[in-house]
Order: sequence, then structure tokens, then C-alpha cells
Amino acid sequence: MPDGRRSLGRRGEEAVAAWYEARGYEVVVRNWRCREGELDLVVREGRRFVFCEVKTCSTDAFGAPVEAVTRTKQMRLRRLAAKWLENDAPLRPTDIRFDVASVLGGAVEVLEGAF
Repeated sequence: MPDGRRSLGRRGEEAVAAWYEARGYEVVVRNWRCREGELDLVVREGRRFVFCEVKTCSTDAFGAPVEAVTRTKQMRLRRLAAKWLENDAPLRPTDIRFDVASVLGGAVEVLEGAF
């Protein structure tokens, strides 16, 4: 990935992490990777874990960033979350949620319970 896109993505993830922290969530892990893929952000509020896919774009010329999270991507994220919960979660959750965050022009929009 070119440095410009990587930097844009990193800034987007930082903005979304700050958004969650401002609402009382704890950022548990960023960019968790395994062979099957990556989880952008895992945050928690008490024993509720939220898996957030972050999409950052400089323009909406190709549609809203949230539209990039296809059904296939959703299924992959569910598998990755299950693997993370099984192997790396610091405690057993009482609830989980999947969010999608769009960062466009510096503005953060989080779709809670996206799928």
C-alpha cells in the first residue's frame, strides 16, 4: 500500500479510536492481525466488546466509505472476531457488536450495530 494511503488510514483509525474513547470506551487493540486477516479496532465498554471496521477516504467519488464493507467482508470480520475472542480476549464478553466507521474529510461517522 502506498505511504499516502497508509497514512490516511492510520489517521482515520486514530480519529475513530478517539471517538470511542470520548464516549467512554476503552481501546483494547488496534490492527490485530492473523493469517486470515485484520481487525482494525477492538474496543470495550464493560464486558461488551465492539469490533469496528474503519474505512477512510479522501473523497466520496466512489461511494460512501461504509459501502466498502461487503457481505464477504462482514463474514470475514465475524470469523476474525471469533478467533480473537477465543485466543486473545482479556475477559469473557457478555455482548459483542460490529460497527463500521467512515472517515471522510476528517469527519467521523460510526454506524453502530452495522451487521
